[in-house]
Amino acid sequence: MAQQKTATAAARLIKKYPNRRLYDTQTSSYITLADIKQLVLESADFTVVDAKTGDDLTRNILLQIILEEESGGVPMFSAPVLAQIIRFYGHSMQGMMGSFLEKNIQVMIELQERMAEQSQGLYQQHFGPEAWAQLVNMQTPALQSMMNNYLEQSRGVFIKMQEQMQDQTRSLFPGFPFPTPADTGGKKKK
Repeated sequence: MAQQKTATAAARLIKKYPNRRLYDTQTSSYITLADIKQLVLESADFTVVDAKTGDDLTRNILLQIILEEESGGVPMFSAPVLAQIIRFYGHSMQGMMGSFLEKNIQVMIELQERMAEQSQGLYQQHFGPEAWAQLVNMQTPALQSMMNNYLEQSRGVFIKMQEQMQDQTRSLFPGFPFPTPADTGGKKKK
């Protein structure tokens, strides 16, 4: 049986036909990937389904948009980062990595929202568009530094959690010959 995401009354339904055309049932018109990107930017709730089978294709379409964005302009992900993401597929840490990335992106969204809220009054009262652009440009290094610190802390927590999981596994299966941290290139525990 074909899997189909249940569309809520508020969700926009977009059907993808075999000829690769996308049909927006709300506007009764054909749309492009650029139109779907605009829906994402507007935070619109939508679902893309295969018109013939009813399969949910939303993730596939979003991945196509990401591919287009990464191919043009300034990419968000470097080749080494993409290679590392690929290495996580099929790895025992795949689920954990997805959750880790999702939570970090949520933290970035919350940070962005807080900064926008805090600066809105300042912008409207004291700054014109040019001054605001200069302020944002000056804040970029500080934001990058703050995010680097956050990611370094996250890395430390992640490594500590991984070590705890290894210790628990060793205690559950004491007779199993697990490699020691020295064997795997890690640091020996004190």
